[in-house]
Amino acid sequence: MYLLEANNIKKEYTGHLALDNVSMHAAQGKVHGLLGPNGAGKTTLIRIINHITAPDSGEVLLDGHRLTAADVSRIGYLPEERGLYKKMRVGEQAIFFARLKGMSRNDARTAVNEWFEKLGITSWYDKKVEELSKGMAQKVQFVITVLHRPTLLIFDEPFSGFDPINADILRREILRLRDQGATVIFSTHNMSSVEEICDDITLINHSRVILDGEVNAIRREYGGGRLYIDYNGDSDAMHRAIDTIDNIQLESNVQGLEAAHLNGADARAIITGVNTDDIRKAIIAAVNPAVSMRAMGTYMPSMDDIFITAVKSSQSAMG
Repeated sequence: MYLLEANNIKKEYTGHLALDNVSMHAAQGKVHGLLGPNGAGKTTLIRIINHITAPDSGEVLLDGHRLTAADVSRIGYLPEERGLYKKMRVGEQAIFFARLKGMSRNDARTAVNEWFEKLGITSWYDKKVEELSKGMAQKVQFVITVLHRPTLLIFDEPFSGFDPINADILRREILRLRDQGATVIFSTHNMSSVEEICDDITLINHSRVILDGEVNAIRREYGGGRLYIDYNGDSDAMHRAIDTIDNIQLESNVQGLEAAHLNGADARAIITGVNTDDIRKAIIAAVNPAVSMRAMGTYMPSMDDIFITAVKSSQSAMG
C-alpha cells in the first residue's frame, strides 16, 4: 500500500523544466530514497509534496486522496537548510512548532520532554538556540520534525554536520519511526546511508526519473551475473582455476579487502558471466582444489557504483 503517490508531476520555471513527468510512490512503513545529482529536481518535488508550491500538471495523493493544505499537519519535514529562531529558547520553540502542527500545549510539552530525554538533551530546554552548536541545533530540529507524530516524514540530508555517534543515533530513530509505521522520504548524496536504511529508491537526473525500485532488487540487477568468492590462498592459483572455464572472466582478484576479512578470508575474487547454476557449479569444482573458499555469493555493486552508472547512462542517452 502506498501512503504517498506523486503521479506524472511536471513543473516548469521560466526557461527551466524542473520536473518532467516525474512519478514516485512511497509505501507505508518504508524508507524511500529520493536521489539525484545537484539540480536534478529533488528539492522541487519535495516542495510540491509539502504543498509549498504547486505542480503545473500531475497530482500528489496522500492515503489515496489528493493532497491538500490540511494534510500538511500529517507531514514532518527536515530541510537541508536548517531554520530555527536564534533568540527563542529551545523548549519554547519546539512547543511552538508542535502547536503549529495542531498539538495542544499539554501534548506538545509532554512530547518535547519525552524526545529531549530520549536524545539526552533535557539540559538544553532553557538555552537560546544561538547558544547551541550547529550539530546541537540540528538535533533540536530533528525533534521538531517528528514531535507531532507525522505519518509522512521527509528528511533532506539529515546526517549532514553530525559526528558518527550522533548520526548513528538519528539513523536508529529514523528506522524506529519506520518500524512504527511512518513512511519516510530520505533525500541524500550519501549512498552508504541509502544502503543502510532505504527500502526503495527513486533516482532523478535532468528532471526525469531514471531509476526506480527496491534497493536490493536494483543492486542484483546491476550485478550483471557477477559472483564473489572470498578465499585464502594464492591469487595466481585462483586466476588459473577461473581460466579453465569458458565464457566467464575474472573481473578483480584483490588481497586485503575488508569485505573478505569479514568472512575470515584474505582475498576476494569477482567473476563475471555467471548466468547459470551449471557455471556456478563448474566454478566451485575448479576453485575448491586451488584455494580455500570461505564464502561465495551473488555480487551486488554499491549504490555509489549504481548511481554513477545510471546517471552516466542517462546522460549518454540524452546525447
